[in-house]
Amino acid sequence: MIELKNIRFSVPADEASNGGGPVRTIIDDVSFSFEQGKFYGITGPNGGGKTTLSKLIMGINPITSGSILLDGQDITALSITERAKAGIAYGFQSSARFKGTTFRDLLAIAAGTDDEMTLVKIIARVGICSLDFLEKPVDAKLSGGEIKKIELATIIARNPKVAIYDEPDTGIDLWTIGPMVDLLKREQKEKGTTTIVVSHNRAFLEAADVIVMVRNGRIAYTGDLTGALPILDDLSVCGYGDFCEGDSNAGCFR
Repeated sequence: MIELKNIRFSVPADEASNGGGPVRTIIDDVSFSFEQGKFYGITGPNGGGKTTLSKLIMGINPITSGSILLDGQDITALSITERAKAGIAYGFQSSARFKGTTFRDLLAIAAGTDDEMTLVKIIARVGICSLDFLEKPVDAKLSGGEIKKIELATIIARNPKVAIYDEPDTGIDLWTIGPMVDLLKREQKEKGTTTIVVSHNRAFLEAADVIVMVRNGRIAYTGDLTGALPILDDLSVCGYGDFCEGDSNAGCFR
């Protein structure tokens, strides 16, 4: 379980002030518990603090005040590497690419072994059937769907306690979203993974056990999707993509 206790994250309002001037608060006194084995969908307006909140959990950004606990242990002072070793994994909105590295190399590092049968079982979990895929360079030539599959495979290879995915549908086609949701739900149920997905996408929100809406740096709503629908309707959350700007987008909650 991940517990957030009165966490706050502020940055200088003026970058040139070097911390000596006024500050802008991005996350404002947030307390929340992510229970073990549940699927959470974090949503809300652009700029509301969704991704920042997920990065604070991973330790990508240090919190200004408050504390973060993992299974009762205070991890506030731990580095990204230490949090990863403790069982937290993170998938970025734009997946990293590594020139000169193959998928096999990357997956073996994530899995902690280069045993081929182990690697084959992992890639099968993300729907990759061809062994040749392991030899693909993790570079700019990969499609959005391919790099996302690679990132998902490296995350589930670690069997994390907590898996955080920041807008995992970025750069992939609509036909890939359904299988991705199925994968994350299967990992959640079979492995007991606490799954946190930051998304505007209806498919992920429908799959979530709990919706967490972040707005103006605070949690504005927690609960099921039914209770969130009136708020989402006001915000015009799209079924596939980002927040809508008009009624013409047929994918919106309306």
